[in-house]
Amino acid sequence: MTSRVMLISPAVNAALREARFDDGCSLDPAGVRAASAAAGTLKSADRAWVSPTVRCRETAAALGVACEEAPALAGLDVGRWRGATLTEVSTDEPEAVGRWLADPESVPHGGESVRALCDRAALWLDMAARDDGRVVAVVEPELVRGVVVRVLGAPESAFWRVDVPPLTATELSGRVGRWNVRVG
Repeated sequence: MTSRVMLISPAVNAALREARFDDGCSLDPAGVRAASAAAGTLKSADRAWVSPTVRCRETAAALGVACEEAPALAGLDVGRWRGATLTEVSTDEPEAVGRWLADPESVPHGGESVRALCDRAALWLDMAARDDGRVVAVVEPELVRGVVVRVLGAPESAFWRVDVPPLTATELSGRVGRWNVRVG
């Protein structure tokens, strides 16, 4: 049984432009235009899911993809850092940011660890692969990172080395325990 899962990262919003931890803001006009321009370019899917975040839901709508919301596809919970810029957090809590970036189990912000996110992403992928067919999911960039880390068997420290630009398609084909990754 072979499954195909295409992960689409959301279009641009103010949080992304400002290097700010997402705080639920909408796509900016350029993000809406870019996603709308890409509408109709995706292959049809048997199932479609979306992260519960505003920017992912708005991206899916602009792409013309009717999706079911999946709480398991939520972005990384950064706790009290939500809405702050990385520069602000690095200035206010440099040791905490250093620990967070170096240790995949660290949760100095009171949210979720990178390890927990990678585990959650892998569990969702296993669930999505239970049925044959094509899946499309509009998800936060960190979910894409977590999936890529897990399917490649990379160390969790590689999480921060996976760059996921807006509206990037990352396609996985295979089955539970055996995946191929196609980026772009």
